[in-house]
Amino acid sequence: MEVEIIVKELPINEEIRANEVRVIGDNGEQIGVKSLDDALTIAETFGLDLVLVSPSAQPPVARIMDYGKYRYEMQKNEKEQRKNQKTITVKEVRLSPSIEDHDYNTKLRQAIKFLGNGDKVKASIRFRGRAITHKDLGREVLEDFIEDTKEFAVVESQPKMDGRSMFIMLSPVKSAE
Repeated sequence: MEVEIIVKELPINEEIRANEVRVIGDNGEQIGVKSLDDALTIAETFGLDLVLVSPSAQPPVARIMDYGKYRYEMQKNEKEQRKNQKTITVKEVRLSPSIEDHDYNTKLRQAIKFLGNGDKVKASIRFRGRAITHKDLGREVLEDFIEDTKEFAVVESQPKMDGRSMFIMLSPVKSAE
């Protein structure tokens, strides 16, 4: 699975449409404001490209550089940043107000496994039919769930009602690294 890395394309050499540009050399030194033809000639003498780095400046700023090498470095940096990113997913565990012990323990083990993998857990209780009149039973189940997961999770939100559901959000405890 190869991920295509998108690097913003900058106008180079003949693609530049300005009459005058402020030229910066390949070592970062200021060469000055030159006409586009003069700047292209200077870049050619170095065997490099003239790249428009700041088109909105007055006059536009162009830099003399090896554009292929620049694009390669940018792709490498972007790939490195993507590798260091951690995507957090939210896993849901569904409970009921009248859940039995064995089912509750199964859901608890599942939630602890998710938290151990670094995922957030949403524990929800769906009230069906007349069970909505006994919200206190659902709240007790969720509070027991919070108590049982307290060494693995931090409570992000206390039990809240949303329509016919009551839910809590748990995020994994940051381990001492």
